Amino acid sequence: METTSPKFKIFLVDDDTFCLNLYRIYLENADYKDISIFENETTCLNHLTEKPDVIFLDYGLNNLSGIEVLKKIKRFNPDIFVVFLSGQANIATAVNALKFGAFDYIVKGPEELMQITKVLLKVKEIQELMKQKKPGFFSKIASLF
Repeated sequence: METTSPKFKIFLVDDDTFCLNLYRIYLENADYKDISIFENETTCLNHLTEKPDVIFLDYGLNNLSGIEVLKKIKRFNPDIFVVFLSGQANIATAVNALKFGAFDYIVKGPEELMQITKVLLKVKEIQELMKQKKPGFFSKIASLF
């Protein structure tokens, strides 16, 4: 497996303890160290001040819909990459999730761990491109002269 950035702060949100531990162990084995797990959306939302880079969010949570949780995350910080994990391969649901700002939509199944790796590689690429696009303080000042 290609090594990705272990500097990501990752939140895993799923009411299924087995899935949470599977994802956590998988990511730790892929050299990600800063992982927080939450069994419900409320606890996750209460920890957004910890500034996660990526949130893997179960679409079918108990209290709030996945879209409602996504909206709350995006209101808090629109730069957080939110990736839905769902047991449903529903195109309309996936499109709706993307429309409200989800970065990706992964269907739970035999390919989900590989998809998680691909998404994290995409996020890493995007973050590197964003760093290149944002001029630093000194280059901004230099551009004034």
